[in-house]
Amino acid sequence: MSESLISIKIEELEEGGYLATSNILQGLVAQGRTIAETMEIAQDVARKHIESYIVHGDPLPFEIEPSRKVIRDVKIPINETI
Repeated sequence: MSESLISIKIEELEEGGYLATSNILQGLVAQGRTIAETMEIAQDVARKHIESYIVHGDPLPFEIEPSRKVIRDVKIPINETI
């Protein structure tokens, strides 16, 4: 099992919830109620896309980065309940 990194864009929807898309994996569209849920759904959709590329012998988009065991500086959303 290998791991890859891709960039996604998450937008807040006017009607509520969030939408994730990717310029790297065309067709990756994921919608969720929270950012975390949207990211989880996007991960699953991306995995299925990548598995389809592999099963059909198609080359992966060159922008997909192999994961390195490097800790990156990332921002995470925190919902305040107070």
